Amino acid sequence: MSDRERKSKIPASRKLLLKTLMLQKATEDLEKEYTEAEAEKARTLSEKVPPLQCGGLNLQQLQQLCHKLHKQIDAVDEERYDIEVKVKKNDFDISGLNQKIFDLKGKFKRPNLRRVRISADAMLKALLGSTTKVSLDLRANLKSVKKEDEKEKNAEVTDWRKNIEAMSGMEGRKKKFDTTTA
Repeated sequence: MSDRERKSKIPASRKLLLKTLMLQKATEDLEKEYTEAEAEKARTLSEKVPPLQCGGLNLQQLQQLCHKLHKQIDAVDEERYDIEVKVKKNDFDISGLNQKIFDLKGKFKRPNLRRVRISADAMLKALLGSTTKVSLDLRANLKSVKKEDEKEKNAEVTDWRKNIEAMSGMEGRKKKFDTTTA
């Protein structure tokens, strides 16, 4: 028996029960992780930023406290900016390394190609660049048929005897024959 022919030994109701239990466990785990993250965030904030005590301070002391807080904000912003730059640099390096891995393996992801209808002018413009002015007139390369040629043929065919004499090259010889017979 192959794997496809073999039926599952677990009934459908049991499978459904197991799926629901797994989903319940997953939701509980997600909620637990969320509460742990919130607690960690609150703990970190309480360590980094102690609660302000501004009761009973005069104007000079409040100004000093504001200056101190501004300095702390500037330091945090600089640190945040440095971390963002490092993350962007690391992402760029990771993408470059992934590309090198694909190159070394020789496996290239080929995009799905679609048919594109494009005119010859647009294709030449895309190939040669937009700086050059390109026009491709295919009809100009075709032979032109003039209707005057037919009129000339009709004029030449009017006297067929003259045409035959001219083609045979017998103009002078014919005169000889005409004089001897006359």
